[in-house]
Amino acid sequence: MSRHVLLVRLAAPLQSWGVASRFSYRDSHARPTKSAIIGLCAAALGRERTAPLGDLAALVFGVRADHPGTPVRDYHTVGAGRFPLRPRDVITDHRRAAAIATSLEAAEGPGFGHHELAGWYGAPKKITADSVSGTLVSAELSRSAMITERWYLSDAAFVVGLEHQNRVLLEEISYALEHPKRLLWLGRKSCPPSGTLAAEILPGTIATVFAAKRLLPGPDGPDASGRRPLAWIQAPSGTRGALQVNDQPVSFDPAHRAHVTRWETRTRITIAPTATGWDIIP
Repeated sequence: MSRHVLLVRLAAPLQSWGVASRFSYRDSHARPTKSAIIGLCAAALGRERTAPLGDLAALVFGVRADHPGTPVRDYHTVGAGRFPLRPRDVITDHRRAAAIATSLEAAEGPGFGHHELAGWYGAPKKITADSVSGTLVSAELSRSAMITERWYLSDAAFVVGLEHQNRVLLEEISYALEHPKRLLWLGRKSCPPSGTLAAEILPGTIATVFAAKRLLPGPDGPDASGRRPLAWIQAPSGTRGALQVNDQPVSFDPAHRAHVTRWETRTRITIAPTATGWDIIP
């Protein structure tokens, strides 16, 4: 049975494709992962996290880095130090007020609401006056600052290929990407995609389609300047020269989230001189 490839354009001011992120350090892979793109498709289709991934996970995945982008670090520090207090901060501790209101509701009944305590119960601890201005400031100098790093790719553009023999499935995904049932982002919620995502569905394999299509429809395509963009294409297990990557999704269920290993080849794509431009599906 013939194979078909859905092309997906991923471009935005910022993208972030986490691989081994933790709270204090959020990394970004140099390219989109299969797990992230399958998650993007599942969100567009409106599927729950607990839904089976069999049909989507069976898609053959490839990505071409037409514009790899520039790594950007977003450095955060939270807490510690001194900062000015607003007048209401001096007399209000909302967390303590809410806790007291909840306990009194349990004892007195629902007629005693949180609003009756808001704005007057409890002052925060460790307040002092600034030695120069006399302004009241926080004095929690003993508390350590929380430091976090988030990495992004700036001004990157990728072409993803999703290959399958079932053209109907690819058509459903293509439509959903342009009419998503859930919000879509490129790795993180702070990275919405720019422009159209879904393009053509073409007969062939990812490798042949990547060589036949430019990202942009004019002379500024990647082949015009002689560049040969890198591509990573999923391959059968044990393929000679292929490497293992652990981003084949099994389940997105928060209680049973799991990934397994797949194989992929890394190659440079020679875009044919006769390659056509980027045709968007209306």
